[in-house]
Amino acid sequence: MEQAILEGVMQLLEDGVPLAELSIERIARTAGVGKATIYRRWSGKEELFVDVLRAAEPPDPELPGTSMRDDLIVILESLRQRGLVSRSSAILHNVYVQMKSSPRIWAAYHAGVVAPRRVLMLDVLRRGQRDGELRPDIDLDLANDMFVGAMLVRTVMRPDADLPEGLAEQIVDITLAGLRPVSSTVL
Repeated sequence: MEQAILEGVMQLLEDGVPLAELSIERIARTAGVGKATIYRRWSGKEELFVDVLRAAEPPDPELPGTSMRDDLIVILESLRQRGLVSRSSAILHNVYVQMKSSPRIWAAYHAGVVAPRRVLMLDVLRRGQRDGELRPDIDLDLANDMFVGAMLVRTVMRPDADLPEGLAEQIVDITLAGLRPVSSTVL
């Protein structure tokens, strides 16, 4: 039933219906369910749209846990893949644009998708700092922005920029070069 509802919303979006014109009643009619069925699962349109976006994106990655570097590469590769998906999907691109003009939908997306991903990244950086892979004086919140920001600029702000294989590794290695502890031994 949940999948039919998500697919119903995607169908309406594919048909060009703007987010502002999607009512629970219209979604229910398209999905062939009653409004109560939708409200049993979602408290409103905002939460439903977040789940629609989540369903259209690649799944969150499983981290290898072998090193901070390896986990950072997996996280950034996931962002690169999301960028490729949103670039190839006019629907997703359109929804992201519309979503940003709706504070309630954007807040729900941020709480349900962005914030948990940020927590995951900060956990990886904390572990790296604890294990000596990052200097102890690094502001982890800022370091998170440095890693993620570089990929987001490429995927969102520069739609003409290439998103080649190996980009995540390149961003991680360049950024880590400035964040790693300085070796006390002279070669």
